[in-house]
Amino acid sequence: MSMPDNEFRLTITPDDPGAPERVKRLRQLGIGDLPDPEFDQLAKELTELTGAPYAMVNFIDEDRQYFAGLAAPDADDANQAIAGAGEAVEVGREMDRDHGYCPHVVVRGKALVLGDVCDYPRFAGNPVVDKIGIRSYLGAPLIDDEGNTLGTVCVVDTETHDWGRPGLDIIKGMAAKVMDRIRERNEPRDPYGGEHPLQG
Repeated sequence: MSMPDNEFRLTITPDDPGAPERVKRLRQLGIGDLPDPEFDQLAKELTELTGAPYAMVNFIDEDRQYFAGLAAPDADDANQAIAGAGEAVEVGREMDRDHGYCPHVVVRGKALVLGDVCDYPRFAGNPVVDKIGIRSYLGAPLIDDEGNTLGTVCVVDTETHDWGRPGLDIIKGMAAKVMDRIRERNEPRDPYGGEHPLQG
């Protein structure tokens, strides 16, 4: 039995018409292409809140995903915990745009909760399942005040999770926290409250 066209399309990376505007916005904000210690700390906080070993603050351009914030076990643990096709895989800062579930979150503009990715045919065929061994995912979009979806915050695990409503609340709360930090960094300085821009 053949799969309907619309169901097949859900198994591949979704079309992303907002990508050019998102790339422009990320460049304006100066984020999304370098590691960020503050985002690393928020990712670590997310692992503590959810119990998942991996968390990311992820910004997505037209070709790749970049984990400006990343929390993962140390190298030895990571090599033991994430294995695909019989060989160890190290988690890095970059990932192809067609890997993982964050691109779906960005296009949907809504949180995505996958307690077991294998329960969902549209997501079970994603390359991260076989290559990296991902079995569960929890992610929420990072949406700015102009309505641009800049990326996601997410956690992943090699084991299944019953994230439930508490998990959804945690991931949405962290997305709001990340966006608050981004806004704080880009707010104009109070001309009377800080150093005058013309002062040396």
